[in-house]
Amino acid sequence: MKLKKGDRVVVLQGKDRGKEGLISRVFPKENKVMVDGINVAKKHQKSTRATMQGGIIDKEMPVDASTVALLSQGKPTRVGYRFEANGKKVRIARATGEVLS
Repeated sequence: MKLKKGDRVVVLQGKDRGKEGLISRVFPKENKVMVDGINVAKKHQKSTRATMQGGIIDKEMPVDASTVALLSQGKPTRVGYRFEANGKKVRIARATGEVLS
C-alpha cells in the first residue's frame, strides 16, 4: 500500500467526493484507509459502563484506498517509488516528481 498515516488526501468517488483530509489509520490487508471527517456514519450506541451516554453517535468508517488520491502541492497525484544514489527507497509524487516524506 502506497498511502501512509498522516498523508493529506482528496476523495475521488462517493458521497464525500472532493473533500480533503488526513489519513488517521491504514488497513493494508483490507486495502482501506480512515480519513478524518470523511465517510461519517450514524451509529446507535447503547449505554454501557464504559460509555455512560447512549444515543446516536457519529463514527468514521474506512474507505477503499483506490477512492482517495494523495495531494502534492494542492493537486491529486499518484505515488511511485525511486531508489536514491545511496540505495534508499523513497516515495515520489508522479505528477511533480517531488520526494514525499
